[in-house]
Amino acid sequence: MIDEKYLRSFLNRHLASAQRGNGYAARKEIAELLSGYASDPRRLEPFGFKVYSQAEEDGILEEIFRRLGIEKGWFCEIGVQNGLECNSLYLIHKGWTGAWIEGNNDQLAPIRKKFGSIIPGRLKLCIGMATVETINEILDRLTPAGREIDFLSIDIDGNDIHLLEALRGRPKVICIEYNAKFPSNIVKRQVYNPQQFWKGTDYFGASLKAIAETARRMEYALVGTNITGSNAFFVRNDLVGEGVFCEDRSVERLYNPPRYYLIDDHFQYVGHPADFVPYEDLT
Repeated sequence: MIDEKYLRSFLNRHLASAQRGNGYAARKEIAELLSGYASDPRRLEPFGFKVYSQAEEDGILEEIFRRLGIEKGWFCEIGVQNGLECNSLYLIHKGWTGAWIEGNNDQLAPIRKKFGSIIPGRLKLCIGMATVETINEILDRLTPAGREIDFLSIDIDGNDIHLLEALRGRPKVICIEYNAKFPSNIVKRQVYNPQQFWKGTDYFGASLKAIAETARRMEYALVGTNITGSNAFFVRNDLVGEGVFCEDRSVERLYNPPRYYLIDDHFQYVGHPADFVPYEDLT
């Protein structure tokens, strides 16, 4: 008869060994990918790193804001789950203030438990579905009077492009999830459904080409995507400037294919599990 304690220990050791192997392979692949961008210092991928983001969005956003001369500002992030893995928590640590919009009512208690020390002072919270019909009213209510949204993040696994199209305001920088299953020449989007929830399949969001065309009509420029093929970054045309970002900002040039396995094999295991407790500078 096999001892259960020994078996558990044996399996854990082999699982840890396999994960280390996956991590080494992922880091090697990332290094090879980034070396291909070395000839153009305006590419954003080499600046990526993870603090609280799902992959390397934190670093890419930091570089975008550096190029634009934005040190602190007001953000709004739509789709944060429990808040511990999102695109704006690192910004909060850097002195930004803003708002979270989360459609899952079950996340209210976890968010309040973790972030109660900064709600509503540094962080405003709205629990409820953001839809085409409600997004502008929600943003108007959350954003201080006379304040411009410096950064908007949209990741709701479905109606992202529809919320983008519905915007009345004009954030300076937008990060939005795209469906990298569709290559750079395909225009594809989900049918709008205000009750849409992601079911864990490849039916979500819109292709990068579809989002880029929508953004272009709204006078935004695509400036990059991340190497996992998860998110695209847009800057308002009047802020792009000459020589600040890649000269060729076409979808074909800046598209990254789906490499979601890099999230599991590398970025998920960067450092210890995320947490948030009161910090002296965040009260």
